[in-house]
Amino acid sequence: MFKSLILIVLFLPFCISYDTLAPNQFINDGQSLISKENNFALGFYSPSNSSHRYLGIWYVKVKKQTVVWVANRNDPINDSSGVLSINQFGNLVLHDSSNRLVWSTNMSVKGTTTTSSVAQLQDSGNLVLVQDNNQNVLLWQSFDYPTDTLLPKMKLGVNLITGLDRFLTSWKSQDDPGSGDCFYKMILHGSPEVFLYKGSTPYWRPGPWPWHSSSPATVSSGYKFDFVNNEDEVSYAYFLDDPSIISRLVVDNSGLLQQLMWNQGRSQKFCSAPVWNEGDLQWKELWSAPKYRCDKYRQCGTYSKCSPDNINRFECMCLPGYEPKSPRDWYLRDGSEGCVRKKLGLSICRNGEGFLKVQRLKGPDSANAVWMDRSMSSSECEQACLSNCSCTAFVSMNIDGKGTGCLSWYGELVDILENSDEGWDLNIRVDASELAKYTRKSKGGFGSVFKGQLPNGQQIAVKRLSKSSQQGIEEFKNEVMLIAKLQHRNLVKLFGCCIQEEEKMLIYEYMPNKSLDSFIFDHTRSSILNWRKRFEIVDGIARGILYLHQDSRLRIIHRDLKTSNILLDAEMNPKISDFGMARIFKGDQIQDKTTRVVGTYGYMSPEYAVFGKFSIKSDVFSFGVILLEIISGKKNNDSYQKHPSLTLIGHVWELWREGRALNIIDSLINESYVSDQALRCIQIGLLCVQEDEMDRPTMLAILHMLSSEATLPSPKQLAFIFRRPIQDLALVIGGGSCSINEVTISKVEAR
Repeated sequence: MFKSLILIVLFLPFCISYDTLAPNQFINDGQSLISKENNFALGFYSPSNSSHRYLGIWYVKVKKQTVVWVANRNDPINDSSGVLSINQFGNLVLHDSSNRLVWSTNMSVKGTTTTSSVAQLQDSGNLVLVQDNNQNVLLWQSFDYPTDTLLPKMKLGVNLITGLDRFLTSWKSQDDPGSGDCFYKMILHGSPEVFLYKGSTPYWRPGPWPWHSSSPATVSSGYKFDFVNNEDEVSYAYFLDDPSIISRLVVDNSGLLQQLMWNQGRSQKFCSAPVWNEGDLQWKELWSAPKYRCDKYRQCGTYSKCSPDNINRFECMCLPGYEPKSPRDWYLRDGSEGCVRKKLGLSICRNGEGFLKVQRLKGPDSANAVWMDRSMSSSECEQACLSNCSCTAFVSMNIDGKGTGCLSWYGELVDILENSDEGWDLNIRVDASELAKYTRKSKGGFGSVFKGQLPNGQQIAVKRLSKSSQQGIEEFKNEVMLIAKLQHRNLVKLFGCCIQEEEKMLIYEYMPNKSLDSFIFDHTRSSILNWRKRFEIVDGIARGILYLHQDSRLRIIHRDLKTSNILLDAEMNPKISDFGMARIFKGDQIQDKTTRVVGTYGYMSPEYAVFGKFSIKSDVFSFGVILLEIISGKKNNDSYQKHPSLTLIGHVWELWREGRALNIIDSLINESYVSDQALRCIQIGLLCVQEDEMDRPTMLAILHMLSSEATLPSPKQLAFIFRRPIQDLALVIGGGSCSINEVTISKVEAR
């Protein structure tokens, strides 16, 4: 057998290479298979400081030999006597000089002789064994038995029919490709997710599926991923838009998971293969994990979240309704014991409890989580969780544009990470007293809003003003008087009101899609709003404000325009709500002044925030902020990695001056927006937020700008380009109040 060798030539003239191994052929040490496009080689090699020989697959175009798969990783050959062939049973077999079987594919039934198996090294890096050289009859593939590397199109996960578990295992060391102690594998308990293990200890996880664009799976715009979860398999794979990019995901022996890309430098075509410039040839790290303290699994224990932005203070924070289990350890900056419920003796089972929403999180460990339904609305998801006393939290999200899904947790919530830009909105079950406490903290709208139903079956929204609100009865009367006199398709309708002793309620039309901010700032739901729909929403808001300023019998200044006060009906049409802080202008009155500044930080114009002066141009400023938020999907108060001191306004202004304004557009609508129309909207937004109110256009002019193609004026100096600490703003305002809501109540539904 060993004397009948057919040489597989590594490189032949005219760039010819062999990629297949037939039953009557062999590969000796020193010979290789080369994939058709010269992407990968299969042959024998030794790690840098080792004399042992291994059969492996490595990149051809990467100058520094980088092995992506090893056949005999735990059974090295001590000399260069290794031979790879196909035996009489159709298996790939590796023997050494003593004819010892070192490694085999072991896929056929012993006793069944076949000579029709053919091995091929594909350009994906996959070594396949096929029947009769037919790619459609796959007998075995190396992609099913990964070592430490995941390549594009390679699956990580479990075949539920065969039981095959594909996972990554680190090398023992740089010089020993034997199986190490670190694993990266799919865990099927509860809702499936991948875990990085050090030994038997969970070390890091990216979070439950579906993942967001900031997650490792989609860290680059050129990366796409496919997650399969059905009765046949649960698996994950990633793909590259550009097949010429060389990339790999690898777990090393220290427990570090890295996504790497080969920096190829400049290239020239020669003989159908690139000749690489060697000036900058190296592996470039696109991302790695775990990288920060908060990345470590259970860094902050149960019922808590870890905030990587807490640079100068303890990174661990208890979830709403919970407190540190060990206050002493917490004081010593050790959060490993986690948190416990504040009132352990108080039942949260059908005792007036509800849910509080904490935004932008990496979802908890999903080992005790269950997908209730893939077509359940947010309110249905909440009711399903509320009806089960063991349900501790839920998430309602859009799944790949296929509808809203409901994921609920039963038991401990652990390994929660706070994301600064995006993530899941986790609804946490809390007792009635905790729910009431957060209700009192909510100043926006001066109370809670509940879903109701009239005897005739019509759904309504009931706004109950908070008894403890400093703004009580006056705002209530103001809202009733104003809305009763206002009729416009872009203003919310008031059906009735009620005053009894200290109870004050308003009855509105029910808006099933809640508020605009619940879409544009939610990565899973914002994909529903394509460019056309966002433009229609902008146009509707502008028409509603124009009606308030000019077309109604009274001239109304809203004073608290923001995305959370823009409600969406069943057809996603915008309707302006919350007129508790609105003011009526009489006759030809242009401006007014107040010593009591109320509103929301980030939407207030400079003349109002600093001097208490308000006019129609104050609302125009707020509209400009809303417009830029709708286009970008970002909040005005968000910070940016390169320039954390900039507001959204400042960031857009910076990009506008550099001629890169389109970079601000929400990545989820990259394929649907019209560039000229988008640039026009951005410019209109900048005109609205100019510092000098006299420079800002009126709402009538804005509607003309939105509907015409006339040349627009260039924006001048903008207001609030840089972020100002909230406490500093209070000093400038001089004792005024502004609402800053970071925790919302999910039990409360849209007006």
